[in-house]
Amino acid sequence: MPITRRPRAPASLGAKLVLILTAVGLLGAAALALLLATVITPGFNRLERDAVEGHVARTQAVVHDVASKVENGVRDYGDWNSSYDYMANPTAAFEQESFSTLAMVNLDVNGMAYVANDGRILISRWLDIEREADVPAMRARLNAAIAKLDVGAALKGKSSAGFYLRLGDTLAAIGVAQVRRSDGSGDPRGYVLMARAITSAQLSTLLQLQASLADPVAAVTITPSRSRTRIAVPIPGPDGRAVATAAYAVPRDLSTLGTRMLILAVVGSSLLLAVVLWVLRRMISRLVLRPLNRVERHMGLVRASGQLGLLTDKPRDDEIGSLVTSFNSMLKQLKDLREQLEVQSFTLGRSESAVAVMHNVRNALNPISTVLSQGLGRPLALDRPTMDKALAELTREDLSPVRRQKLVAFLAAAFEAIDQEREDRRDQLGIGREALHHVLEIIGMQQEAAHERPPLDACDMSDIVAQNATIARYSGETSIAFSFPSRPHWVLGNRVILSQVIGNLFANAAESIAATGRGGGSIAVAIHDKEDRVEIIIRDDGEGFDPATAPTLFQRGFSTRKHKSGGLGLHWCANSMLAMEGTLELRSDGLGTGARAVLTLGRTEIMETEEELAA
Repeated sequence: MPITRRPRAPASLGAKLVLILTAVGLLGAAALALLLATVITPGFNRLERDAVEGHVARTQAVVHDVASKVENGVRDYGDWNSSYDYMANPTAAFEQESFSTLAMVNLDVNGMAYVANDGRILISRWLDIEREADVPAMRARLNAAIAKLDVGAALKGKSSAGFYLRLGDTLAAIGVAQVRRSDGSGDPRGYVLMARAITSAQLSTLLQLQASLADPVAAVTITPSRSRTRIAVPIPGPDGRAVATAAYAVPRDLSTLGTRMLILAVVGSSLLLAVVLWVLRRMISRLVLRPLNRVERHMGLVRASGQLGLLTDKPRDDEIGSLVTSFNSMLKQLKDLREQLEVQSFTLGRSESAVAVMHNVRNALNPISTVLSQGLGRPLALDRPTMDKALAELTREDLSPVRRQKLVAFLAAAFEAIDQEREDRRDQLGIGREALHHVLEIIGMQQEAAHERPPLDACDMSDIVAQNATIARYSGETSIAFSFPSRPHWVLGNRVILSQVIGNLFANAAESIAATGRGGGSIAVAIHDKEDRVEIIIRDDGEGFDPATAPTLFQRGFSTRKHKSGGLGLHWCANSMLAMEGTLELRSDGLGTGARAVLTLGRTEIMETEEELAA
């Protein structure tokens, strides 16, 4: 792998000045070019855009004029008494006269047809005007197009219309008109249709451009390239949709002219800027940069070493001397502030550590207090004098068998209640002993945790949750139901710190449930494996919180309880999770919907091995 060397700083202030002024010159030239481009280029682009729009408008006008001329010619045949009589009584004489080669050449149309109202074609013809010969294939295509054409829709309520149709590979301008009397009276007896073939050569002659007929496009398309602009104008059919496209390319003369003017302006202004910067470089190097060289070197020394030493230099009465004095004052203030910050950080860290330990110890001692209170406040299962009286009565020889049997049953139940009470007390004392052992672990680990990063080992998350769930049930007067997975889930963390975090979260959840006033609630724990991480979700049905306040819950000193102050628990939990390379998030859908604590920790190889063995 090649070694990337850091560029060396220029050896002289003149070289530094060259770099600075070069950067300034490049930025200035770029800004000037951008300014000129914003002035020159838009103007020429607007002129070019207007020219293109003119081409489009002229093309649309040509397309409309061709269709209009055919429409005007067919309208004369439509409003004609002879045509009106022919539709009622077709005659060969009319056909020979009106459909003669001379008539079609004079009309400059290639095709003609008379169509009855029911769609029957009375007569049709397609003529090659140049050769003055009939083209049966084109006549067949014309008849097929007439059969598919909805003439009534094409007329759109008028007596005549002009549009374009595709007859195979040939584009034709179509004119259609209703057959009426010469004065426009009478019910229309059918339609007369004329067609004029349009070729690329004809279109080029009309547009005075090299144009071609292409596949239809839905709208006008303008595609600029480096030197030419491709324009495609749709040619409408009877329903207004394009049946073909008039396509051609025009040179971008205006754009080229604008580009040349822009290059000339940029080059001239850049040369002028270079001269100005060269003069400026000579002046700045002589008056400013040389005196500042020593200040800059001292700043680099401070940045590299971290030592806030003062700059010693000859006293000066100008702006450079004032800068040196201000710089030394700033260094002195920074040095004093650094020393104060180190002292305050040590004091604050020691105080926070002590308060955090007491907070965790208080949470761990709550179960012990509850167990002792329940043990002291529980009444005896049976009064001792009553049992002595029953025993004395049982020793009497004159006691009836029925009475003796009742006394024996009473004493058996009494001894069983005493045994049950002793067993319950033993269980409670065991829970208290476990909580007290938890307190001793917290205190024992505090000194080590205060001075170094906690060691991370494989921990069974399910076992830690189960242990703290058993303790949390005795942490208050509220009845809480717990549910958590029984299968081991191994994570990478510190068992003691992780147990304190879970205990704090359970304590907060219990307080949230108690705040609802229901007298009971539930806490559910779910553990999911996600690639190389493990996600633990602790969900309660307590009072919840506003999602907008979620970021403030981890702040030092914040608490949602009006009767409490502190908030150190969540703050400490979040920092502890970060120390174990994990995360802690609090989520809620709003007040009254409960809350969720989401913890993520690293996944250990032990868990993966157990899963492979289970598989």
